[in-house]
Amino acid sequence: MGSFVGRMGGESFKRDMRDLEELLSKLNPMAEEFVPPSLTNTHGYLPGPGAGAGAGFGYPNNFILLNNFGDANGQTNRRRKNGYNHGKRRVNHKMDMEKREEMIRRTVYVSDIDQLVTEEQLAGLFLNCGQVVDYRVCGDPNSILRFAFVEFTDEDGARAALNLSGTMLGYYPLRVLPSKTAIAPVNPTFLPRSEDEREMCSRTIYCTNIDKKLTQADVKHFFESICGEVQRLRLLGDYHHSTRIAFVEFTVAESAIAALSCSGVILGSLPIRVSPSKTPVRSRAPRPSMH
Repeated sequence: MGSFVGRMGGESFKRDMRDLEELLSKLNPMAEEFVPPSLTNTHGYLPGPGAGAGAGFGYPNNFILLNNFGDANGQTNRRRKNGYNHGKRRVNHKMDMEKREEMIRRTVYVSDIDQLVTEEQLAGLFLNCGQVVDYRVCGDPNSILRFAFVEFTDEDGARAALNLSGTMLGYYPLRVLPSKTAIAPVNPTFLPRSEDEREMCSRTIYCTNIDKKLTQADVKHFFESICGEVQRLRLLGDYHHSTRIAFVEFTVAESAIAALSCSGVILGSLPIRVSPSKTPVRSRAPRPSMH
Protein backbone atom coordinates (compact mmCIF):
# COMPACT_ATOMS: atom_id res chain seq x y z
CA MET A 1 0.00 0.00 0.00
CA GLY A 2 2.80 2.36 0.97
CA SER A 3 4.72 1.59 -2.24
CA PHE A 4 1.56 2.19 -4.29
CA VAL A 5 1.10 5.63 -2.69
CA GLY A 6 4.78 6.36 -3.26
CA ARG A 7 4.47 5.42 -6.94
CA MET A 8 1.37 7.58 -7.32
CA GLY A 9 3.10 10.47 -5.61
CA GLY A 10 6.14 10.05 -7.84
CA GLU A 11 3.99 9.92 -10.99
CA SER A 12 2.16 13.05 -9.91
CA PHE A 13 5.46 14.85 -9.30
CA LYS A 14 6.83 13.79 -12.70
CA ARG A 15 3.62 14.95 -14.41
CA ASP A 16 3.83 18.34 -12.69
CA MET A 17 7.47 18.66 -13.73
CA ARG A 18 6.63 17.82 -17.36
CA ASP A 19 3.89 20.46 -17.34
CA LEU A 20 6.30 23.00 -15.90
CA GLU A 21 8.96 22.08 -18.45
CA GLU A 22 6.45 22.47 -21.28
CA LEU A 23 5.36 25.86 -19.93
CA LEU A 24 8.94 27.12 -19.65
CA SER A 25 9.76 25.90 -23.16
CA LYS A 26 7.22 28.42 -24.51
CA LEU A 27 9.02 31.40 -22.98
CA ASN A 28 11.31 33.57 -25.09
CA PRO A 29 14.88 33.07 -23.81
CA MET A 30 15.97 36.35 -25.46
CA ALA A 31 13.39 38.47 -23.63
CA GLU A 32 14.77 41.05 -21.21
CA GLU A 33 13.81 40.82 -17.59
CA PHE A 34 11.02 43.23 -16.60
CA VAL A 35 11.80 45.42 -13.61
CA PRO A 36 9.04 47.74 -12.35
CA PRO A 37 10.08 51.43 -12.52
CA SER A 38 9.09 51.88 -8.89
CA LEU A 39 11.83 49.45 -7.86
CA THR A 40 14.70 50.81 -9.94
CA ASN A 41 15.90 53.17 -7.18
CA THR A 42 17.97 50.37 -5.56
CA HIS A 43 15.66 49.77 -2.59
CA GLY A 44 14.02 46.37 -2.85
CA TYR A 45 16.95 44.77 -4.72
CA LEU A 46 19.14 42.00 -3.47
CA PRO A 47 22.56 43.21 -2.36
CA GLY A 48 25.36 42.89 -4.89
CA PRO A 49 28.30 40.53 -4.53
CA GLY A 50 30.27 41.11 -1.36
CA ALA A 51 27.45 42.60 0.62
CA GLY A 52 26.61 41.13 3.98
CA ALA A 53 23.93 38.53 4.33
CA GLY A 54 21.82 40.88 6.39
CA ALA A 55 22.00 43.69 3.86
CA GLY A 56 18.61 42.90 2.41
CA PHE A 57 15.97 40.35 1.55
CA GLY A 58 15.02 39.30 -1.92
CA TYR A 59 13.86 36.76 -4.40
CA PRO A 60 15.68 35.05 -7.26
CA ASN A 61 14.28 37.56 -9.78
CA ASN A 62 16.29 40.35 -8.12
CA PHE A 63 13.56 42.36 -6.43
CA ILE A 64 11.44 41.98 -3.36
CA LEU A 65 7.73 41.46 -3.70
CA LEU A 66 6.14 44.46 -2.02
CA ASN A 67 2.73 44.13 -0.40
CA ASN A 68 1.51 47.09 -2.42
CA PHE A 69 3.30 45.97 -5.57
CA GLY A 70 0.41 46.88 -7.84
CA ASP A 71 0.17 50.39 -6.38
CA ALA A 72 3.89 51.03 -6.54
CA ASN A 73 4.10 49.85 -10.13
CA GLY A 74 1.06 51.53 -11.69
CA GLN A 75 -1.22 53.53 -9.49
CA THR A 76 1.33 56.01 -8.19
CA ASN A 77 2.53 56.90 -11.67
CA ARG A 78 -1.01 56.98 -12.98
CA ARG A 79 -2.13 59.34 -10.24
CA ARG A 80 0.82 61.60 -10.94
CA LYS A 81 0.05 61.61 -14.66
CA ASN A 82 -3.65 62.22 -14.13
CA GLY A 83 -2.86 64.96 -11.66
CA TYR A 84 -0.68 66.65 -14.28
CA ASN A 85 -3.36 66.35 -16.93
CA HIS A 86 -5.98 67.59 -14.50
CA GLY A 87 -3.86 70.66 -13.79
CA LYS A 88 -3.35 71.20 -17.49
CA ARG A 89 -7.10 70.94 -18.09
CA ARG A 90 -7.69 73.44 -15.28
CA VAL A 91 -5.35 75.95 -16.96
CA ASN A 92 -6.96 75.40 -20.38
CA HIS A 93 -10.44 75.72 -18.86
CA LYS A 94 -9.44 79.02 -17.22
CA MET A 95 -8.09 80.32 -20.54
CA ASP A 96 -11.28 79.23 -22.33
CA MET A 97 -13.42 80.96 -19.69
CA GLU A 98 -11.41 84.19 -19.99
CA LYS A 99 -11.70 84.10 -23.78
CA ARG A 100 -15.43 83.46 -23.55
CA GLU A 101 -15.98 86.33 -21.11
CA GLU A 102 -14.02 88.63 -23.42
CA MET A 103 -16.23 87.56 -26.35
CA ILE A 104 -19.37 88.23 -24.29
CA ARG A 105 -18.19 91.80 -23.55
CA ARG A 106 -17.89 92.34 -27.33
CA THR A 107 -21.40 91.01 -28.05
CA VAL A 108 -24.83 92.62 -27.86
CA TYR A 109 -28.27 91.01 -27.70
CA VAL A 110 -30.85 92.46 -30.10
CA SER A 111 -34.55 91.66 -29.70
CA ASP A 112 -37.88 92.67 -31.24
CA ILE A 113 -36.60 92.17 -34.78
CA ASP A 114 -39.34 92.33 -37.41
CA GLN A 115 -39.76 89.07 -39.38
CA LEU A 116 -39.42 91.04 -42.64
CA VAL A 117 -36.02 92.51 -41.71
CA THR A 118 -33.19 90.68 -43.50
CA GLU A 119 -29.87 89.79 -41.88
CA GLU A 120 -28.14 92.17 -44.29
CA GLN A 121 -30.30 95.09 -43.14
CA LEU A 122 -29.57 94.25 -39.52
CA ALA A 123 -25.82 93.92 -40.10
CA GLY A 124 -25.82 97.18 -42.07
CA LEU A 125 -27.34 99.02 -39.12
CA PHE A 126 -24.56 97.94 -36.77
CA LEU A 127 -21.69 98.54 -39.18
CA ASN A 128 -21.66 102.19 -38.10
CA CYS A 129 -20.76 101.10 -34.56
CA GLY A 130 -17.65 99.15 -35.48
CA GLN A 131 -16.44 96.11 -37.36
CA VAL A 132 -18.80 93.15 -36.97
CA VAL A 133 -17.06 89.80 -36.46
CA ASP A 134 -20.16 87.61 -36.45
CA TYR A 135 -23.90 87.81 -36.04
CA ARG A 136 -26.54 85.17 -35.50
CA VAL A 137 -30.27 85.77 -36.04
CA CYS A 138 -32.62 83.38 -34.24
CA GLY A 139 -36.34 83.13 -33.61
CA ASP A 140 -39.43 81.06 -33.23
CA PRO A 141 -41.26 80.68 -36.57
CA ASN A 142 -44.55 81.06 -34.67
CA SER A 143 -43.55 84.49 -33.35
CA ILE A 144 -43.78 87.75 -35.31
CA LEU A 145 -40.47 88.92 -33.78
CA ARG A 146 -36.95 87.49 -33.73
CA PHE A 147 -33.74 88.13 -31.79
CA ALA A 148 -30.05 88.22 -32.67
CA PHE A 149 -26.52 88.28 -31.27
CA VAL A 150 -24.00 90.67 -32.82
CA GLU A 151 -20.28 90.32 -32.02
CA PHE A 152 -17.80 93.17 -32.62
CA THR A 153 -13.99 93.17 -32.83
CA ASP A 154 -13.75 95.24 -29.63
CA GLU A 155 -15.81 96.37 -26.63
CA ASP A 156 -16.11 99.92 -28.00
CA GLY A 157 -18.22 98.62 -30.88
CA ALA A 158 -20.53 96.78 -28.49
CA ARG A 159 -20.92 99.88 -26.28
CA ALA A 160 -21.73 102.04 -29.32
CA ALA A 161 -24.35 99.49 -30.43
CA LEU A 162 -26.25 99.93 -27.16
CA ASN A 163 -27.13 103.47 -28.29
CA LEU A 164 -29.18 101.99 -31.16
CA SER A 165 -31.80 100.63 -28.78
CA GLY A 166 -35.17 102.08 -29.83
CA THR A 167 -34.18 102.43 -33.51
CA MET A 168 -37.05 101.61 -35.86
CA LEU A 169 -36.17 98.79 -38.24
CA GLY A 170 -39.19 97.48 -40.11
CA TYR A 171 -42.35 97.99 -38.05
CA TYR A 172 -40.86 97.66 -34.56
CA PRO A 173 -38.23 99.48 -32.47
CA LEU A 174 -35.20 97.33 -31.70
CA ARG A 175 -34.05 96.59 -28.16
CA VAL A 176 -30.28 96.36 -27.78
CA LEU A 177 -28.79 95.05 -24.52
CA PRO A 178 -25.41 93.71 -23.35
CA SER A 179 -25.29 90.01 -24.16
CA LYS A 180 -25.07 87.37 -21.45
CA THR A 181 -23.69 84.75 -23.82
CA ALA A 182 -21.20 84.42 -26.65
CA ILE A 183 -22.02 83.30 -30.18
CA ALA A 184 -21.23 79.61 -30.53
CA PRO A 185 -18.45 79.30 -33.13
CA VAL A 186 -18.92 77.31 -36.32
CA ASN A 187 -17.28 73.89 -36.20
CA PRO A 188 -13.86 74.57 -37.83
CA THR A 189 -14.02 71.30 -39.78
CA PHE A 190 -16.93 72.78 -41.77
CA LEU A 191 -15.12 76.01 -42.70
CA PRO A 192 -13.49 76.49 -46.14
CA ARG A 193 -10.15 74.67 -46.46
CA SER A 194 -8.95 76.16 -49.75
CA GLU A 195 -9.41 79.06 -52.17
CA ASP A 196 -11.77 76.91 -54.21
CA GLU A 197 -13.99 76.29 -51.17
CA ARG A 198 -13.95 80.00 -50.28
CA GLU A 199 -15.13 80.70 -53.82
CA MET A 200 -17.87 78.07 -53.31
CA CYS A 201 -19.01 79.94 -50.18
CA SER A 202 -19.47 83.12 -52.22
CA ARG A 203 -21.99 81.18 -54.34
CA THR A 204 -23.76 79.50 -51.39
CA ILE A 205 -26.60 80.61 -49.12
CA TYR A 206 -27.87 79.22 -45.83
CA CYS A 207 -31.65 78.95 -45.64
CA THR A 208 -33.58 78.29 -42.42
CA ASN A 209 -37.22 78.02 -41.27
CA ILE A 210 -38.13 75.78 -44.21
CA ASP A 211 -41.55 74.13 -44.02
CA LYS A 212 -40.90 70.45 -43.31
CA LYS A 213 -43.57 69.46 -45.84
CA LEU A 214 -41.34 70.74 -48.67
CA THR A 215 -39.05 68.40 -50.57
CA GLN A 216 -35.55 69.07 -51.86
CA ALA A 217 -37.02 69.41 -55.37
CA ASP A 218 -39.47 72.07 -54.09
CA VAL A 219 -36.69 74.17 -52.55
CA LYS A 220 -34.50 73.84 -55.65
CA HIS A 221 -37.35 74.84 -57.97
CA PHE A 222 -38.13 77.89 -55.82
CA PHE A 223 -34.58 79.29 -55.91
CA GLU A 224 -33.98 78.43 -59.57
CA SER A 225 -37.20 80.13 -60.66
CA ILE A 226 -36.21 83.38 -58.91
CA CYS A 227 -32.40 83.49 -58.62
CA GLY A 228 -30.73 81.20 -61.15
CA GLU A 229 -29.30 77.75 -61.66
CA VAL A 230 -28.63 75.71 -58.50
CA GLN A 231 -25.51 73.58 -58.70
CA ARG A 232 -25.88 71.72 -55.41
CA LEU A 233 -28.45 71.69 -52.61
CA ARG A 234 -28.34 70.00 -49.19
CA LEU A 235 -31.65 69.86 -47.29
CA LEU A 236 -31.20 68.90 -43.62
CA GLY A 237 -33.54 68.07 -40.77
CA ASP A 238 -36.25 65.49 -40.27
CA TYR A 239 -39.80 65.21 -39.05
CA HIS A 240 -38.68 65.40 -35.44
CA HIS A 241 -37.83 69.09 -36.04
CA SER A 242 -40.48 71.76 -36.55
CA THR A 243 -38.61 73.19 -39.57
CA ARG A 244 -35.68 72.28 -41.83
CA ILE A 245 -32.56 74.05 -43.11
CA ALA A 246 -30.74 74.02 -46.45
CA PHE A 247 -27.42 74.96 -47.99
CA VAL A 248 -27.92 76.08 -51.59
CA GLU A 249 -24.92 76.45 -53.92
CA PHE A 250 -25.58 78.39 -57.13
CA THR A 251 -23.61 78.28 -60.36
CA VAL A 252 -22.71 81.98 -60.11
CA ALA A 253 -22.24 84.34 -57.17
CA GLU A 254 -24.83 86.82 -58.55
CA SER A 255 -27.55 84.22 -57.98
CA ALA A 256 -26.53 83.83 -54.33
CA ILE A 257 -26.69 87.61 -53.87
CA ALA A 258 -30.16 87.68 -55.44
CA ALA A 259 -31.27 84.85 -53.12
CA LEU A 260 -30.54 87.02 -50.06
CA SER A 261 -33.52 89.19 -50.99
CA CYS A 262 -35.78 86.12 -50.61
CA SER A 263 -35.48 86.29 -46.83
CA GLY A 264 -39.00 86.68 -45.44
CA VAL A 265 -40.69 85.21 -48.52
CA ILE A 266 -43.38 82.64 -47.69
CA LEU A 267 -42.31 79.19 -48.95
CA GLY A 268 -44.89 76.55 -48.21
CA SER A 269 -46.52 77.99 -45.10
CA LEU A 270 -43.51 79.69 -43.45
CA PRO A 271 -41.30 82.73 -44.12
CA ILE A 272 -37.80 81.48 -44.97
CA ARG A 273 -34.62 83.09 -43.61
CA VAL A 274 -31.70 83.44 -46.03
CA SER A 275 -28.14 84.46 -45.16
CA PRO A 276 -24.67 84.02 -46.69
CA SER A 277 -23.20 80.60 -45.93
CA LYS A 278 -20.00 80.29 -43.92
CA THR A 279 -19.48 76.72 -45.05
CA PRO A 280 -19.26 75.13 -48.51
CA VAL A 281 -21.54 72.31 -49.63
CA ARG A 282 -19.14 69.37 -49.86
CA SER A 283 -19.88 66.20 -51.76
CA ARG A 284 -20.92 63.38 -49.49
CA ALA A 285 -18.23 60.76 -48.93
CA PRO A 286 -19.31 57.40 -50.41
CA ARG A 287 -20.43 54.91 -47.80
CA PRO A 288 -18.11 51.91 -47.36
CA SER A 289 -19.36 48.68 -48.91
CA MET A 290 -20.89 46.18 -46.53
CA HIS A 291 -19.33 43.27 -48.47
